[in-house]
Amino acid sequence: MSPADVLDISREAIYMFLTVASPLMLIALVVGLVVSLFQALTQIQEMTLTFVPKIIALFLSLIFLLPFIGSTMGTFSENLFNYIKKV
Repeated sequence: MSPADVLDISREAIYMFLTVASPLMLIALVVGLVVSLFQALTQIQEMTLTFVPKIIALFLSLIFLLPFIGSTMGTFSENLFNYIKKV
């Protein structure tokens, strides 16, 4: 295995990670912004108010996005195993 092959596999792994993780991070960001705006408007400074909606939104979005995540990771794994078999 050449250094170029290692770099290609690493680049694909990082791209796959960003593709899988970015929707969840964006959802957490949007929910956090909405909750902090709500807290600023109502002047409610409860610490648990920031975590509970984020956790609920992330669990619901994870259930919704699980087929996409599974297919993306499955495709990456198949390509990696095929490359290993070829070498």
